[in-house]
Amino acid sequence: MLPPVLIISIGIVALEVVVGVAGNGFITAVNIINCIKSKKISPADIILTFLSTSRFILQMTILMHIHSLYFADEFKLAAVYKAFGAVWMFVNHASLWFSTWLYVLYCVKIINVTQWLLLQIKLRIAGMVPWLLLGSLVISSVTSLPLLWIAPSTYVCSSTGNCRENSTAHITDWDSSHLYLLLLYFVGCFFPLVLSVVTSALLITSLWKHTKKMQYYVDTFRDPLIEVHLTAIKSIISFLILYLSSFVAQILLILSTSQSKDVVKVAVSLVAAGAYPSIHSIILIIVNSKLKLAFKILCQHFKCPLANTALCLIL
Repeated sequence: MLPPVLIISIGIVALEVVVGVAGNGFITAVNIINCIKSKKISPADIILTFLSTSRFILQMTILMHIHSLYFADEFKLAAVYKAFGAVWMFVNHASLWFSTWLYVLYCVKIINVTQWLLLQIKLRIAGMVPWLLLGSLVISSVTSLPLLWIAPSTYVCSSTGNCRENSTAHITDWDSSHLYLLLLYFVGCFFPLVLSVVTSALLITSLWKHTKKMQYYVDTFRDPLIEVHLTAIKSIISFLILYLSSFVAQILLILSTSQSKDVVKVAVSLVAAGAYPSIHSIILIIVNSKLKLAFKILCQHFKCPLANTALCLIL
């Protein structure tokens, strides 16, 4: 029996996942439909499609795991969880790389560069996008497939906070598998995390300087273009906060396997880790004009109070 605090947190995570599945599914559908209609797709939309699709798969695996906590016996969970763990790690790392490349693309396009190397990257970034995505998939595979050789008991403890010994696991002892899990997660997340922080900092600095210059030349602070820049800055800051909090939360979840009695930490970490892919999908819809227009049309089509409320919040 799971502790009440953990049951509440899993319920919140389930709600976050539902929101994330809807948001990321919407982004994927809109980009695919636009691609079919126009017969072309921009590099940013390619990355956005890969990002939303990977997060959609990620959150479906989380839903399947939550279902297994309530409706599968421990033997069945231990028998299949290695595969779930490998899939989760793969799509989690892949989505982190995709979100990083999205902000790298924005950074290269927005920031004015004078150095020859950076200028060449800016000119060729569009052609590099497919290779960056392919490389991300390869790296994510390298950092996730080793999970297939780690004892299932590690994942049961990490996910539920209840470190029961699993009699079906005969691969490695708990301490070794725990260390491997932490190492794989850290290696897979460290480099995209560094790139995201650097590019986001550059973007915020560039947009803020540009906004200050624009405010100097315009009469009113509520100039539409200034508002666009401020919205972009807020979205990047929100992305960084969500990204870093999710990274820390998932590290705490892995470390909590050795302190199973700290249920509150596990519960808070679960909620924080689940917030990033869900809330960020909503942020992407808000700041992307095509996605926001598609959402507006969808709300007008359904003509229901809930849709109208959501439309007001988005716009």
